[in-house]
Amino acid sequence: MLKIGVLSFQGAINEHIIAVERAMKNMGITGKGVPVHQSLNGIDALIIPGGESTAIYNLMFKTGIIKKIQDRADDMPIMGTCAGCILLASKVIDNDMPTLDIMDLTVERNAFGRQNESFQCMLDIKGFNTPVPGIFIRAPLIRKIWGNCKELCKINQGIVMARQKNKLALVFHPELTHNVQIHQYFLEML
Repeated sequence: MLKIGVLSFQGAINEHIIAVERAMKNMGITGKGVPVHQSLNGIDALIIPGGESTAIYNLMFKTGIIKKIQDRADDMPIMGTCAGCILLASKVIDNDMPTLDIMDLTVERNAFGRQNESFQCMLDIKGFNTPVPGIFIRAPLIRKIWGNCKELCKINQGIVMARQKNKLALVFHPELTHNVQIHQYFLEML
């Protein structure tokens, strides 16, 4: 049975668990989503949800899970949404915030502005047959990619989704929609 861990400090944890379980069901995969706090034992892949990136990093540090994620980063698929995207980055613009530093990308926090400037739009993602809804809430923006990191989706403001091998960074929230195409795409990385 497949186990997809969802880092459970902040964000839409239950929504990610529901989305990944719906995606598994659609794909005929036996498995479940499980909340993760300190251990990655038995976890086949990890989702890092949104929230406040500094707070999530501090909680990861206090629990010791940072080193466990970094130690498994080469072989374990990881998806980061919004704050999770920031935590996957190598660099955060105008901020000395520490990250997991496991994707070749530079991110700008709150690139779209304040909470009241949040928005939704349909996204054309490379390799997808149909557009996917994207919900942007105080979203970051991927400002630069290099190395093995590849752009998967861009809007007028810049890159909103990127992939590097079995890592997926999104500045938006797919878990807040009923569409599970992105979670299915993530599961295909296993």
